Amino acid sequence: MPFFSILKKGRNKFFPISLQSRLLTSINFYLAFLLFKYMILIADSGSTKTDWRLIADDQKITQAQSLGFNPNYESGEFIKSVQAQVLPKISSPAKEIHFYGAGISTNKNHTITKEVLHTLFPEATIFANHDVLAAARALCGHDPGIACILGTGSNACLYDGVKTTSRETNLGYIMGDEGSGYHLGKSLVTAYIHQELPDELMRRFAKRYPQVNRVNLLEHLYHQPYPNRYLAGFTKFLFDYRQQPVIYRMVYECFSIFFDRYVTRLDNNQSHSVHFVGSVAFYFSDILRQVANDKNHRAGNILETPIAGLTLFHQQQLQ
Repeated sequence: MPFFSILKKGRNKFFPISLQSRLLTSINFYLAFLLFKYMILIADSGSTKTDWRLIADDQKITQAQSLGFNPNYESGEFIKSVQAQVLPKISSPAKEIHFYGAGISTNKNHTITKEVLHTLFPEATIFANHDVLAAARALCGHDPGIACILGTGSNACLYDGVKTTSRETNLGYIMGDEGSGYHLGKSLVTAYIHQELPDELMRRFAKRYPQVNRVNLLEHLYHQPYPNRYLAGFTKFLFDYRQQPVIYRMVYECFSIFFDRYVTRLDNNQSHSVHFVGSVAFYFSDILRQVANDKNHRAGNILETPIAGLTLFHQQQLQ
């Protein structure tokens, strides 16, 4: 007798009603699981914004964006943003959440991140990973290589095609983040305050940023949130005038320091291509490639954001 026919007969010696109810519930859950088993949500989060991609079982991809999340800061606004901008675009429950973000490098921050995500996706399996792994998977896929981040902050790691195997210590924006937008912006503003730029660039900077002086600068750095973002914002000026010799040298030197501190100290660094992700790497790629060449490194992929590469990586995992 077919299994479902047995259940439909009601009470019988094989399946008491209580057991029938539990079995039907289990079957419904299993069928739902089969229906949505390939539906996963991928998120790449920075301090400013989070890019989301939902991969459905038919490989259809839905995009969304919310505020950024950092486990070192309060999460209320992030939760509200996801509820307003992401959840309405999800037609069916996601079974897995692959969340990559800055600051998820300690057990404490890993736990905080998973707890916040569980409030939004209570039935999903949560995978929370550092943004360095996001860079490696987006840039290298399943191949070994050196993956670097050059955005508002900076980082680098050696990747074996599965996991990160070596990484230099980054001390954050106050004592580190060499080669980042923060580092570039700090170098530019410092040169301006000390009147070390050519006269024409001094005038152009003052015209674009009339509010920048010692008093306002210190207010932003010591009394306003996210001073790293504030200084990184000046990279737009560097980009516009990157052909000026003094600006070119400034950017070149920042990238050179990044290579010396983070790339050349990795194991077997000359044996691997060096890949980059981040807006600074993307928009200053010509200078970055020149620095890599001068230091006898092979510059590989350079992406503005990792989300497309991450989406491809997880799509391949589903196949």
